[in-house]
Amino acid sequence: MEVREMLKQVKSGETSIADAEKFFMKKPFEEMGYAKLDTYREIRSGFPEVVYCSGKPDEYLTSIFQKLYELNGEVFGTRADRHQYELVRGVLPDITYDEISRILKLEPENKEHKGKIAVCSAGTADIPVAEEAAQTAEYFGAHVERIFDVGVSGIHRLLAQVEVLQEANCVVAVAGMEGALASVVGGLVSRPVIAVPTSVGYGASMHGLSALLTMINSCANGVAVVNIDNGYGAGYLATQINKLACM
Repeated sequence: MEVREMLKQVKSGETSIADAEKFFMKKPFEEMGYAKLDTYREIRSGFPEVVYCSGKPDEYLTSIFQKLYELNGEVFGTRADRHQYELVRGVLPDITYDEISRILKLEPENKEHKGKIAVCSAGTADIPVAEEAAQTAEYFGAHVERIFDVGVSGIHRLLAQVEVLQEANCVVAVAGMEGALASVVGGLVSRPVIAVPTSVGYGASMHGLSALLTMINSCANGVAVVNIDNGYGAGYLATQINKLACM
């Protein structure tokens, strides 16, 4: 629960002052031995802690998901596989899993989505990373418009979506190969562009390094770059920008 929500409940009489004191006196992390869950992260940053699933031992993963859901009433994990989904579903039966983005989440129904973020992918092969960005932003409360397969090899496909791009508070441009999409988008919009290089491409793409270097060297203004395949980081940053635009 956010501080503001707790204060509203105290003001309305739904929560007693004694219960509010207990809430604010809680330690800022939950000690689990193998993990220290950052229970105050939402208070500090506006967003609750997220689970990076890949590489976590099975028992740790299920316990972390269960505890975060207990604490926050929702939970979100990235880079999960189907085996991990089946494990977590054993303790949280309503958990959902998306094979494309590899996101594992359980959230309230009818969550409000504000503002507008546009998430573009250069090719269909870039969609898993683009979906990670889009679903991250949606989980954190942003409205997302998806514009997929609009790479520069057929730039008319992107130009047909210019109005949508220009209406967004932030644009996420996801591309592998040479990564030119971000520069083109940056030249079309007046809002920040977050470039996400992907590891899609042939040998000389060097697992995304070529796209990363292209994006870092973009001549378009207002383009910032996150790490290779880091859809989550782009979605998070885009949500922060979107929140500022909605204030």
